[in-house]
Amino acid sequence: MTDPQNPAEPAPPAGASVPPPPPAYDAAPSAAPPAAPAYPTAAPDAGPAYSAAPPAGYGAPADAPVPGKTLGIVAFVVAFFASLIGVILGIVALVQSKKAGHKNGWALAAIIVGSVLFVITIIIIISLIALGAAAIAGLCEGLPPGVYETTTGAEVTCP
Repeated sequence: MTDPQNPAEPAPPAGASVPPPPPAYDAAPSAAPPAAPAYPTAAPDAGPAYSAAPPAGYGAPADAPVPGKTLGIVAFVVAFFASLIGVILGIVALVQSKKAGHKNGWALAAIIVGSVLFVITIIIIISLIALGAAAIAGLCEGLPPGVYETTTGAEVTCP
């Protein structure tokens, strides 16, 4: 019994012509197999007549851009105008570069510059709020409690 998955002799597809079998050679010395085809030969000192094998088809080429480098440059520029957004973009760019196994100085610089500028911005905002509160408190200094109108038309309530 033959296995339907692996028949002993492969059957040709339906409608296809069957090529003739190769000629049989008898062991007699008069019947010699046909000569091997002639191939072009190079000069003995010329080296091989073929070209070198192409490089492997996997991996990135040597001059491929570093993943995240462009985003790192963008993050660096944005960090000067919107520091928190620059820090976030810098972190994203740095993670992309690290996953690819590359260093990204632009992304690291964006994170540092953005962080420093963000801290400075927070300090300035807190200082302005404190100065504004002190200025309002200074308006009531020396005045009895009540509601007063400033020169700009704003009303100030002094305790």
